Amino acid sequence: MESIPTGERVVIGADFNGHVGEGITGDEEVMGKFGVKERNLEGQMVVDFAKRMDMAVVITYFQKREEHRVTYKSGGRSTQVDYILCRRSNLKEISDCKVVMGEGVARQHRMVVCRMTLMVCKKKRSKIEMEKKTKWWKLKKEVCCEDFRQKLRQALGGQAVLPDD
Repeated sequence: MESIPTGERVVIGADFNGHVGEGITGDEEVMGKFGVKERNLEGQMVVDFAKRMDMAVVITYFQKREEHRVTYKSGGRSTQVDYILCRRSNLKEISDCKVVMGEGVARQHRMVVCRMTLMVCKKKRSKIEMEKKTKWWKLKKEVCCEDFRQKLRQALGGQAVLPDD
């Protein structure tokens, strides 16, 4: 992560096997208040990683019914262990994040998806890259027209190809 330039977008989706919890005060810079259950040691490691890398735990910022926040169900237990992390500077580009019901990657895990609108900025071409435009309308001036004929004759080795008016 440290080798990736800060201007590039980074989105990480994984089973972190930790519970980040809900509404934990003191960690507002990396997570919202819509987690599930209590934080455990592994969840604290996820939060610490997010703080260190200036990232955010995306799913915790969106208020959803509990079934759209629970990413793991097994044996009557349900919790949230799968997360999407993104750079905090890109959090404004994410408009939604939820768990998709019925879609399963593994038997107990549910898929977490987020909707991200990417702002693509066009790079301005430098003056070196830009082609020079031919200004044909300048040939209407007699001085420019004669100068053009002379340069063309020199380029063609002195052959007269254009009739003199």
